[in-house]
Amino acid sequence: MDHTTGTLDTSGTLDEALQRLHTSGPERHGWLSNHGPMAVEALVRHGQAGSVHRWLDHYRNKLEDMPSLNSRITATNWRAALGDPQRIADWTAYFERETAERPWREVLAEWWPRLLPGIAAGATHPVIRVGHAVRTLLSGDAGAPRVTELAHGLGYWAARHQLLPEITLTGRTQSAAASLDAVPLVPEQEGGIRDRFAQLTAFPDWPAASASDPESARADLSELVTAAVHRYATHGYGEPVMLVHAATAPNAVLRTLPALPRELWPSSLAAAWAASAAVTAAYAPTAPASYAPTGTLTAEDIFERAAAHGDDHTIKFADTALDVGDQAALIAGLRSIELNEPVFSRR
Repeated sequence: MDHTTGTLDTSGTLDEALQRLHTSGPERHGWLSNHGPMAVEALVRHGQAGSVHRWLDHYRNKLEDMPSLNSRITATNWRAALGDPQRIADWTAYFERETAERPWREVLAEWWPRLLPGIAAGATHPVIRVGHAVRTLLSGDAGAPRVTELAHGLGYWAARHQLLPEITLTGRTQSAAASLDAVPLVPEQEGGIRDRFAQLTAFPDWPAASASDPESARADLSELVTAAVHRYATHGYGEPVMLVHAATAPNAVLRTLPALPRELWPSSLAAAWAASAAVTAAYAPTAPASYAPTGTLTAEDIFERAAAHGDDHTIKFADTALDVGDQAALIAGLRSIELNEPVFSRR
C-alpha cells in the first residue's frame, strides 16, 4: 500500500478549497464533523479536481463558522484544555501558532503521542482529518493552506480528545481479519457513538507481540486496513456510514507513519486497532451478507463513481479502498457507493 503516490495538484484547487473551508469550524449541530477538507483532498488526489468547487458549493450549507476564541492555550496550560470541545477555536489557534513557528513534522511528532490515546474521539474524524493533511504534506508541497489544515486537524483532535473505556483482552487471534470477526458487539446497538462506545468491555488480543518492532507494526497496520476494507463488502450493510470508519481511521494512522519517528509506530498500531475494533463493536451486524458483483472493476471507475455519488463518507472510503487496491477492496468500494445515499443524482 503506497500512500505517497497520486495526482499532484498543479491547479491550486486544493489550496483554494482549503482556504474556503478554514473559515468554518470542524463541527456542526454540536458534534457532527465537517468532512469537507478530507473529501476535497481525496477528490483532488484522484484526478477529480474539476469537481471540487461544485462539491463545496453544495456542501457549504452544512458548514458553520469557526467558534469564538475563549482564552489562549499555551505550552504550560494545555492539559487543562485537552478534551474540552468548547475550546475548539483556542486549540486551532494554538496549532496555527505552533506550525507557523516550527516545522510541521516537529509539531506532529510532539503531539501525536499526546493525542493518540484519544483516537476514537469525534467518531475518529479528527485522526482521519490529520491523516489526509499529512498525506498532502508528504507529497512535497507544504504551502500555508496545507500546513494550516494540519493545524485545524490537530486542534479538532485535542478539543475532542476522549479515552475509550478500560478494555479487557480476550483470546489471541492470528490475523486482522479474524480479529475483526471476533470483536464482541456492544449489547445495545442504539443511540449515538458515544453511548455505544461507553459499552465497550473487551477486544481480541491482536496484534502479535512482534508488533513492537516498527516494521512489523507497519505491516500489521497495513493488514488491518486491508481486512477492514474487505469486511465492509459483507458487513457494511449494518450501518453503511459509520462502518466506513473501521477502515478509514486506521488508514489515517498508516498514512501518517512516514512523518513520525519510528519509535511511535508500534503505539500507533495499537491505537489504530482500538479505533477499528471500537467502531466494529458499536455498529457491525451479527452476520455477513453475501456480495459478489460480476465483472472486473478498475480503481479509476470506482473513484469516478464515488465522486459522482458525492457523499463524503463514500468518497473517503473509496479513497481508502484505492490505497488497498486489490479487487476485493474495489468491490468494497462499489458496495459503499450502493449502500450510502447519493448527494448528486445518479448518472
